[in-house]
Amino acid sequence: MKKQWLLAGMLLISSFGMAQQKPNIVLILADDLGYGDLGAYGQQKIKTPNIDRLARNGMRFTSFYAGTSVCAPSRSSLMTGQHTGHTYVRGNKEIQPEGQEPLADSVQTLAQLLKAAGYATGAFGKWGLGMVGTSGAPDRKGFDTFFGYNCQRQSHRYYPTHLWSNEQKIILEGNDLTHKAEYAPELIQEQALAFIDKNKNKPFFLFIPTVLPHAELQGPEDEFYRQYENSFEEKPHRGNGYGPGATVGGYASVEKPRATFAAMVARMDAQVGQIIDRLTKLGLMDNTLIIFTSDNGPHKEGGADPAFFNSSGGFRGVKRDLYEGGIRTPFIVQWKGKVKAGTTSAFAGAFWDILPTLTDITGAEKARYTDGVSFLPTLTGKGKQLQHDYLYWEFHEDGGRQAVRMGNWKGVRQQVKKNADGPVELYNLAKDPKEQQNVAAANPAIVKKMQQYMAEAHVESPIFPLTGAR
Repeated sequence: MKKQWLLAGMLLISSFGMAQQKPNIVLILADDLGYGDLGAYGQQKIKTPNIDRLARNGMRFTSFYAGTSVCAPSRSSLMTGQHTGHTYVRGNKEIQPEGQEPLADSVQTLAQLLKAAGYATGAFGKWGLGMVGTSGAPDRKGFDTFFGYNCQRQSHRYYPTHLWSNEQKIILEGNDLTHKAEYAPELIQEQALAFIDKNKNKPFFLFIPTVLPHAELQGPEDEFYRQYENSFEEKPHRGNGYGPGATVGGYASVEKPRATFAAMVARMDAQVGQIIDRLTKLGLMDNTLIIFTSDNGPHKEGGADPAFFNSSGGFRGVKRDLYEGGIRTPFIVQWKGKVKAGTTSAFAGAFWDILPTLTDITGAEKARYTDGVSFLPTLTGKGKQLQHDYLYWEFHEDGGRQAVRMGNWKGVRQQVKKNADGPVELYNLAKDPKEQQNVAAANPAIVKKMQQYMAEAHVESPIFPLTGAR
């Protein structure tokens, strides 16, 4: 009997030890941050020392892509491991009075897989994939804890009337059309840090889909704003099209939009630094994988000026475009002892690769279906890295768009809803990374292959129709 108890104890210790070896995962998703908005990617006007430190201590990817060029479908791609020809949510379809089209009960998410593998799971920021009480609510898609904006339409305001804590509506009494008392990004950050404290003794998945630096341009006139207040020539901006309160006097966005944008990026960077500091203080950095990226390219709403800041990093296009500036995103991974510091990767990957990579790393059950490949071999330098035959994107607004990247070739089709078999623009990214020269006429065989991939990758959705019956 003693021998049996001793053996059971040894197994328990062994099991506990293995459980503790599972890395914590912190996935930070900026909102509308361009490829060129970080110092690590060439930004000259805004300082981002904390995110740049992640890049120095980890791996910086130069050819990584968002799910698509607008919020909800890009996040759906990330959560489901599927590109926008397959993922459930493919557009910003609004539900009144609050929320967006919810993920269906049948949809499997990254958070659900990690939770089943023993992870504490928390999301703090903007969700946009299903209102409270629907099949797509965060607590029904694998998150133990959610705090922030459930509805991305509500997240246009940084001084909102309410936020959500799981199913509880948190009223922010001090915020109305004439007062700005409680700045939502700060409230959300407090809850994210508390999640780390609460779960420091168990493996956790911390998802931070921050609203910064999404429009509207707005924030307190504090040290972040004062740092840039007199740094740029400014044209006063009156109103930003985001509803009541947008033009109320006293908002930084009304007077100096460039300084306000820079301050929002600086605040986001400082919050990343706070997360790193908290992990370090608790002795968790040695066993924590941190990913930083953005949901799509830079926006132009609310007085934002991506041309001035070179937010697209020299690439063509911005948010809502399927040119490189709309979908190529900063992507940084730090994982001490596993990812070599100061490295750069040209691996051509996208949001749908994140799910299979993290299930591979954690030993979680693999997804029932994914369009992604694990890029763990790229991170660790061990094993053979699978490569995509092609990457595919859809955009369902402005007449509909499709895009394919195949090696160094990039194909873009416009006005898909009018003509599902319309002409395909073709660019050679190796020779023409800014997509200035359409070489379709000189490369009919490549164009034909692009057309085949566009037809193959797209499965028509009754909720988000794009091409209709072919």
